[in-house]
Amino acid sequence: MARSVLLQLARDSIEEVLEAKRKIDKGSLISEFPLLKETVDASVKIFLENKLRGKAQIEGENISLIESIILNAKKAAFEDTNFSPITTSEYLSCEIEIELNTPDGIINERDPAILETSNYSIQKELKD
Repeated sequence: MARSVLLQLARDSIEEVLEAKRKIDKGSLISEFPLLKETVDASVKIFLENKLRGKAQIEGENISLIESIILNAKKAAFEDTNFSPITTSEYLSCEIEIELNTPDGIINERDPAILETSNYSIQKELKD
């Protein structure tokens, strides 16, 4: 199943820090998905083994949805004072949840861990 644009944006934001390499082309994304430039309150939560591993929500700021997702993903992964910065192995095993507070109500979606969604299985390799 394909990952939503917002969840992929959150993952790409974290990967930018882990890889120390720019991945996100904001102009292209906004051009393809104009709603990303709208102002929407958003939060990002990271879970590891179904336990909260980091969270962030920028409130009261008048920033676009794209900026909110990027900043919140990075803050949840690396700046939540309740946790140490996320490692690459934790990132690969974590789930990410995005919550949007829209005029029509709260919308949330959760992305499974990368390793869980991969077709690769070490157990399958060992059996073959």
